[in-house]
Amino acid sequence: MDYDHIFDYAREVDTILILNGGENEIDKSFFYLSEASSGIFEGSALIVKPDSLKMITTQLEEESARSTGLEVRTFNGRTDFTSILREELKDVDTIGLNYSSLTLRQYLELLKLIPDKRFVDVSGSIQESRRFKQPEEIKRLREATKITSEAFDAILPHIKEGIRETELASELVYQMMKLGAKGPSFDSIIAFGANSSMPHYSPGPRKLKKNEFVLMDFGALYERYCADMTRTVVFGRASDEQKEMYQIVRDAQDAAMKVIRENVNGKDVDKAARDVIDSSRYKGRFIHSLGHGIGMEVHDHGALSPSYDFPLKENMTITNEPGVYVSKVGGVRIEDDVIVKKDGCEVITTASRDLIEV
Repeated sequence: MDYDHIFDYAREVDTILILNGGENEIDKSFFYLSEASSGIFEGSALIVKPDSLKMITTQLEEESARSTGLEVRTFNGRTDFTSILREELKDVDTIGLNYSSLTLRQYLELLKLIPDKRFVDVSGSIQESRRFKQPEEIKRLREATKITSEAFDAILPHIKEGIRETELASELVYQMMKLGAKGPSFDSIIAFGANSSMPHYSPGPRKLKKNEFVLMDFGALYERYCADMTRTVVFGRASDEQKEMYQIVRDAQDAAMKVIRENVNGKDVDKAARDVIDSSRYKGRFIHSLGHGIGMEVHDHGALSPSYDFPLKENMTITNEPGVYVSKVGGVRIEDDVIVKKDGCEVITTASRDLIEV
C-alpha cells in the first residue's frame, strides 16, 4: 500500500496515530494501512509517517504482524504499551487522530497516556484518501465481486418451492465461502414475494411460493474487501407486471451507467436513473439513493444521492442500485459494483442482469 498519499490530504501533521480497539472499536483504517490479511489486533496501534509505518501490537499477533513486512514492536500488557507509545512519540508535538473511529473512552485514555501532545482530527483526510482505490485494492475488489457473481449462478438451483428465506441466505453464504470468500461482507437480504418491497428486509421463516419475486442482496468478503450485489429473479413464470417492473429498473440502471465517468456529479447519476423510474407508473417508488462507495466497508462513503454533491473521480469504486418497491406486491432492485474511469465506467460484478425465471 502506498500509504504516504494520506499526507497529500493531512498536510497539517507529519505523524498519524491509528488506534485499533476491541470488537466494537475496530478502525478499518488500521487494516487499510497495514494490509494485514489475518489477525484481529485488539488494542494495537500504527504510527504513520510519510516515510515509515510502524505497528505496535501484542505478542499474540506478532506472527500476523510480521507477515505484513512492516516494522513491528510488541508489548506485554498496557504498561508496556504506554511505555512504547511514549518512546515512539517523544519528539512529536502534534499527532493526527482518526476521530471518526475513536470512542470517547479511547480518547480520554489517550489524554492520560500522552497528555503533553496536541491532537488534530485527520479523519476527513483519511476518508478522502480511501475514496481513491490503489491497484492492490482494486485487485481484491475484483476477486470479491467475482466470487459474488459466481455464487449467484451457484445459488439458482437451490431456489425451490418451500425453501425458507433463512435457508437460502445460509446456502448463499456457504457458496461464497466455498468459492474463496472469508465470509459475507454484510448480512444478506433475502426476500420472497411481498417482502421484497422492503429495501432493508431481514430474512425470516417465510417459505417460497410459485411465481414470486426472489430478491437477493449479498456480497463476499475477500481479504477484508467487500462486494455488494443485488439480483431479483422470479421463481416460476413472471407476470406482465413483474416483467414491466423489472425492465424499468433495468432501464434506470442502464441510464445511470451511461452517465458515470470522472468529474460527473453523483447527484446527476442518481437523476439519470430516477428520471427513468419517475417517468413510469412507478413514480415515487424509488425510495433510496442510487449508490454508495464500496471498499473495506460496504458503505465506504457516499456517492450517488439526489441531495449530495459528490464529484466522481477515476478509481473510485461505487454501486449502482436503482429499485422499485410496491407495498404488498414486491420490489425489484438490480445492483452492481463499478469502477469509475476517465471516460466511463467498468462494471466488475458479472452476473447476468437479465430477468431470470427459475
